[in-house]
Amino acid sequence: MAKTIQFDGRPIWAEVSIAAILHNLRVIRRQVGRERKILAVVKANAYGLGAVPISKALARAGTEWFGVTCSSEGIELRDAGIRKRILVLTGFWPGEEKILLDHDLTPTVTRVDQLHTLDRAAARIAKRKKNFRAPFHLKINTGMNRLGIEPSEVEAFVKALRKCPRLALEGTYTHFASAEDFTSDQTIEQENKFSEALDRLRAFGVSPGMVHLANSGAICARPSTWADIVRPGAILYGYHQGFTPPEKKAEVMAQMDLRPCLSLRARIISLREIAAGQAVGYGARFVAKRPSRIAVIAAGYADGVVRQRTNNGSVLLRGRRVPLVGTISMDLATVDATEVPSAAIGDIVTIYGKGKFDSIEVSDVAREINTVTSDLLCALGRRVRRFYLA
Repeated sequence: MAKTIQFDGRPIWAEVSIAAILHNLRVIRRQVGRERKILAVVKANAYGLGAVPISKALARAGTEWFGVTCSSEGIELRDAGIRKRILVLTGFWPGEEKILLDHDLTPTVTRVDQLHTLDRAAARIAKRKKNFRAPFHLKINTGMNRLGIEPSEVEAFVKALRKCPRLALEGTYTHFASAEDFTSDQTIEQENKFSEALDRLRAFGVSPGMVHLANSGAICARPSTWADIVRPGAILYGYHQGFTPPEKKAEVMAQMDLRPCLSLRARIISLREIAAGQAVGYGARFVAKRPSRIAVIAAGYADGVVRQRTNNGSVLLRGRRVPLVGTISMDLATVDATEVPSAAIGDIVTIYGKGKFDSIEVSDVAREINTVTSDLLCALGRRVRRFYLA
């Protein structure tokens, strides 16, 4: 329980439920079948929740792969003792290829010209490791139009690969732009383009290796995309995507009983009585319409309470929802505690998570302010202490 957490310092903290994350991992395995491997996406510090403790727990639970954005994120996991496979999802910058291979991180090739660069780095290692070949994954652009070779470049890729004897194509993948949208054919079109690109690879005598397409949305509702590996991100942490149409969302949520893993809490550090007509916070964006009791909590946008919540939404106090009022500042936020006359300095305010009788989940707030859940998770500030609950 939140009240058992005691520590010195600023009274704001996050509770991350490892039990919930492991439950979600089991739900995902049940959904896609145990014959498929799981690549847990732990980039951006595991969506702000803590890559090292979460990855350690997932590794102990049998997760086969981890996905990161860059070499520094992969090295952090290696330094923490993670020995499972780690795929760097967004390619590599010139010079980074040596770092990747030195730390046994699997690079993604997103451009044909990267093959030669990667092969030279692999040749350096081959001087001390006989018969060494560096495994890599190939990303194919099928419609996201960010990273990946074009399907029309498959032949050029094959020709370049044949000139790189120290490389081994271990896997091939793509990324969906709108897997949660069942009112659009974009995902089906991407899936078809990817299948055609794989056929072209095979026609040139090159095996694509392990194939993977499915992100969180596709894991939930597109079985044809599950292939050899699936890549859960937000759903691993317990947050469903914004499926459309609404009946599809209801169907998915009934099928996959995910448990949100984050609770963000802070304490009241000040209480102030103000008269009707008085303003609160920067820019006087809240003006009291009645005599009001304003509580100040030790949480601002540097902690993860984003400015879009200015005069927008609520938090939980003594089992009741109370509104956020006034401009969210860097270090502080204010709430109208008028309807909770017993509120006192030191009381716990739940920003995200379960309270005594109610809950406010990150995904609920994301919908309210028209953003995505991962945006809010990643906003969790560095100075917010994380407590990992079994």
